[in-house]
Amino acid sequence: MRPNLHEWSIQEAISIVDQAATLAARPLGRTGLDVTPIAVGCAALGGLAQYFGYDVSIETALDTVRSAFGGPFNLLDTAPIYADSERRMGLVLRELGGVPPGFVVSTKADRDPETGDFSGNQVRRSIRTSLDRLGLDRLQLVFLHDPEYGSFEQVTGRGGAIEALLELQEQGVIEHIGLAGGPIDLLIRYLDMGLFSVVITHNRFTLVDRSAVPLLEVAKGYGIAVVNAAPYGSGILAKGADAHPLYRYERASPDTMRRVRQAELVARFYDVPLAAVALQQSLKEPRITSTIVGMSRPERIEETRRLATLPIPNELWSKLQQGIGR
Repeated sequence: MRPNLHEWSIQEAISIVDQAATLAARPLGRTGLDVTPIAVGCAALGGLAQYFGYDVSIETALDTVRSAFGGPFNLLDTAPIYADSERRMGLVLRELGGVPPGFVVSTKADRDPETGDFSGNQVRRSIRTSLDRLGLDRLQLVFLHDPEYGSFEQVTGRGGAIEALLELQEQGVIEHIGLAGGPIDLLIRYLDMGLFSVVITHNRFTLVDRSAVPLLEVAKGYGIAVVNAAPYGSGILAKGADAHPLYRYERASPDTMRRVRQAELVARFYDVPLAAVALQQSLKEPRITSTIVGMSRPERIEETRRLATLPIPNELWSKLQQGIGR
């Protein structure tokens, strides 16, 4: 039987309070939505073995989504370009009768992966596909996805992707519009338009890469929420340099490998998992509202909660900064 709170030691009670605070939902910018500081990334659940190096069966994917909707993280992120991810999530949403209260499902408006078309008509097709696969009649949050694959003029011009997203928002099909992509300067250019409520940056705010800092500052100035994806840099900051020498899904550069190895040494010295350090370095950044962590099996949800709340000595952070540099 679990003891009453007064039977716990003071340190245990403080730990419980700290963990609850770490995982408490907070406002997602000006959207009116509240999200937990960790989001469930569903890309791998679509079966993208070419990017992740492993496949995920439909049974495992469905069990993972079910566990996510019963777990401590209330934001689930997917996209039509993530292979079968949306359809698999949709099967669970149909079981549940829709998005459960208190949860947020975000998806993305994607280009045509074969032709590169990023027109307004393509965005409308992308949104229709998402609605069909997810089994929903409206979408809470849709990100313009990877605009670097189209020209700025095409995406923002008449008949372009943004025009279509704004029309769909006016029609009530989309509640909030976000932006998700890679190149920081380009994302800032889009944020300057004043149309987006949330921005996702990926692989650019990690233990070994702080190139997203200018984006964080611009977003803060505009009151735009920042969601940080891939805190493990595609896996190297969870598995280690030798076990997984890839960063941003490509062979890691010698400088990145050096930085990761330095981080590994510091983490090992303090007997803390490297993955916990990588995750918490994103969670402790006040300009980041939520951090997307890829989940490929049900157990990952509890593992991630544990990594997020694991105590890390303050000395580790200063030692880490000295060791890997910036």
